[in-house]
Amino acid sequence: MALTRGKLSNVVVVGAASTAGIVTCASSKKVYVKSVLAHAGTGASTSADIYFIPNAGTATSDTRIARMDVLPGETVFFEPSYPLVLDTTGDQISVGAGESTCNFIVTGDVES
Repeated sequence: MALTRGKLSNVVVVGAASTAGIVTCASSKKVYVKSVLAHAGTGASTSADIYFIPNAGTATSDTRIARMDVLPGETVFFEPSYPLVLDTTGDQISVGAGESTCNFIVTGDVES
């Protein structure tokens, strides 16, 4: 099994009280999510949510796997001990911002 290594997304800006899909499994090619970085710009603190959504579902409290508080100008990392694996077409990692805009980027590997 060959892997394409590196970032899984460009920087995704998520507005206040919004969510966005950031990584999706396509053609049943396994995606290994190693980390999610969240950055709050200057001005206001916010919360950053991470959702693991199976089979093209939706971001809800039932699919949320992490919530982090992010202070203004701060960057926080979500790095599980073992990568999150998206292995079915439509599986998705989504992210959400709370009270203020938050920037996200995801790193990991994709099956070639």
